[in-house]
Formats: sequence, C-alpha cells, structure tokens
Amino acid sequence: MLLHAFMRTVHKWFARAYSCSMVKRTTRSRSKAAESTPRPALRNRLRRVVWRTVAVSFLVVTAAVLLGRVVNPPTTIYMFTEGRRLGGVDHQWVPMGGIAPVMARAVVAAEDANFCQHWGFDVRAIKLAIAEGSNRGASTLSQQTVKNVYLWHGRTWVRKALEAMITPLVEALWSKRRIVEVYLNVAEFDEGVFGVEAAARHYFGIGPEALNERQASQLAAVLPSPKTRSASRPTANLKKRAAQIRSGAATIRADGRAACFES
Repeated sequence: MLLHAFMRTVHKWFARAYSCSMVKRTTRSRSKAAESTPRPALRNRLRRVVWRTVAVSFLVVTAAVLLGRVVNPPTTIYMFTEGRRLGGVDHQWVPMGGIAPVMARAVVAAEDANFCQHWGFDVRAIKLAIAEGSNRGASTLSQQTVKNVYLWHGRTWVRKALEAMITPLVEALWSKRRIVEVYLNVAEFDEGVFGVEAAARHYFGIGPEALNERQASQLAAVLPSPKTRSASRPTANLKKRAAQIRSGAATIRADGRAACFES
C-alpha cells in the first residue's frame, strides 16, 4: 500500500511538471507569434493615418482650385524660378474683357481646337499622339493651365499624375472662359515674358485689346517653344504655322467651337 501511494504521488508530480512545461512552451509560442504578426490596432491606426492624409490633401487641392476660380494667381512656380534666375520677369494680369477675341480664338485653335467639347482630356488627341509616338497635342488647354498654375514644368510621372487628378476639378469648378483667361495670363511667350499683356507690348508695342488676327496668330505660334521663337521676327516656318492657326481660329468660330469661352 505504501509503495502504491508513493508511485501515485510520483506520477502526479511528473504530470504536474509536464503540464507546467507545456504551458510555458505554449505561452512562448504565442508571444513569438504575436511579435511576428502586426497587431490589428497598429494596422488600423496606419490605415486611418493614410486616409486622413488623402482626405486632407484632397480638401487642400479643392480649396486651391476654388480660390483660383475667383482670385488671379499673382505668380506660378515656374514664373518664380525664372524670376530668380533672370532677376525678374515681365508680367501683368489683364482680364478677359481686355484681351482681343482673336487672341483667345488663336490660342485655342493652336493648342486645343476641341477645348469646348471635352471635360479636360481629349481622348482622340491622346490616341493620335500615342499612335504617332509623340505627346505634342495630347495635353489640353485645361491640363496646361493646371500645370502652369499649380504644378511645375518637367515630364515626370508624379507631375502627370497630379495633373490628371487636378484637371477634372478645374473643369468642374471653373468656367471654360476662366480657363482661357488664366492660361493667357500665365503662359510664357518669350524668356521672362509671361502673359498676353506683357507679350503684346514686348513684341508689338500695343495692348492685348488691340491685337489683330496676324499678331494674335504669331503670338500663339510661339507657345510650344517661346525661348527659341519670335512673334515679331517670324521665320518662314512660323509664318506658315501662324497662317494655319488663323484658319483654325476662323473654323472654330464658324462651327461654334469657340462659343464656350466667348460668351
């Protein structure tokens, strides 16, 4: 009997020891698993931070676009950097009513003839540019305005992505007439010469309200490369391009594609 009782006691002791050992191992395994697996609370916190950042960024951009609907931008990133490089730039804002209608039609005919028919992106022009292996002509007047006012120059995917996100906002919140007005006031027409007011006086010694069809078309013709072209001393190629622009301007006036920014 004594031996039997002793054996039972020894058995219980070993069973208890084994049980404690397994509990410790299980606890350690769970601790390691918890360390290797991200905590749900941390993931949720990171998710909230990301969404809040996106929401705040969207609100800031929307506010900036809304402000641009009624407030004329005093400068742009590119204008500012050129001003620092050159020691200053020639720029003076002029409202749409102070710009000759032939100038607005010329720039739309030159840069985006279907401006009144799209919502910021000309899908047909994009497909044509891809087919021809060129990006010239793919950017609409709206996209160029967004780039000039809110972004920086340079062909980077980051800038193009931001441009693609902001352009629909500008189209939704600005009128077509406002887009043309802002574009004409911030576009570069020569080195250090920004906006049609400065350009008209720089090249022809007159105000933008007095521009005729020939002068307006020559100003529009320098826009793709303003630092290497001159509206007052046009080459044969520039004269040919200006003639094409005059023809295009007459066409969009006749078929109604100028109505959205002339009314």
